[in-house]
Amino acid sequence: MRNARASIVIVIMLIAAWEITVRHLAIPEWKLPAPSLIITTLVNDWSVLGPAFAATLQVTLAGLALAIIGGVGVGLIASRSQFLENAISPIAVILQVTPLVAIAPLLIIYIGAQATLYVAAFLVAFFPMLTGTLAGLRAVDPALSDLFSVYGANATQRLWRLEAPSALPFIMAGLRTAGGLALIGAVVAEFVAGTVGDQAGLAYRIVEASYRLNMPRLFAALLLIAVTGVLIYALTGLVSRIVLARWSEQRAMAD
Repeated sequence: MRNARASIVIVIMLIAAWEITVRHLAIPEWKLPAPSLIITTLVNDWSVLGPAFAATLQVTLAGLALAIIGGVGVGLIASRSQFLENAISPIAVILQVTPLVAIAPLLIIYIGAQATLYVAAFLVAFFPMLTGTLAGLRAVDPALSDLFSVYGANATQRLWRLEAPSALPFIMAGLRTAGGLALIGAVVAEFVAGTVGDQAGLAYRIVEASYRLNMPRLFAALLLIAVTGVLIYALTGLVSRIVLARWSEQRAMAD
């Protein structure tokens, strides 16, 4: 809490310094708009920025949801077989290290611009969910594993009563990383795909504003992206704390 308050104070001081500097030096708004003008533009241009914000948020959350399902699901399947894990891991690494801007044009050709947005958000968020799941499933306490073997636990019992609880902290750590990456993937894909109309996201509005030298709107769109990233990080952090708190309570009761 103390660190959060300190961060808020620093941000307020920086914004105040920005506002004072722009006004004192009379910097034109097409070069650097003042924070007050950015907020005013955000309110006045909400009819344009609001739908773009909704479109970007929809792609981000959908990509994150798919990554959670896919990453955890593939991780569970791969953990059952060393052969599958060895086969899947290099593919996942290749997709992770290959720049999204290099893949996106190919995706647009094969699946279309709109589908590319969702696939891009999914791809960048998939890897941390997969690696977190695999690492967690492999981090089982050997003593507990031996105990389950002594009592003749079957594969399903081992998965749900031993391996899944052990993997939960790793999965939650992957979730916090995947949330921000899903937003990055969605925004980058929007830049490349250039979707317009009702499907236009914040990235398109940034490009549009830059062509028109409408810097207040450009900064307003950037502000929305930044706020979205902070909210996603806070939400995934809250989910992690709630889930891990219950996990800790269950472990304490078991002990």
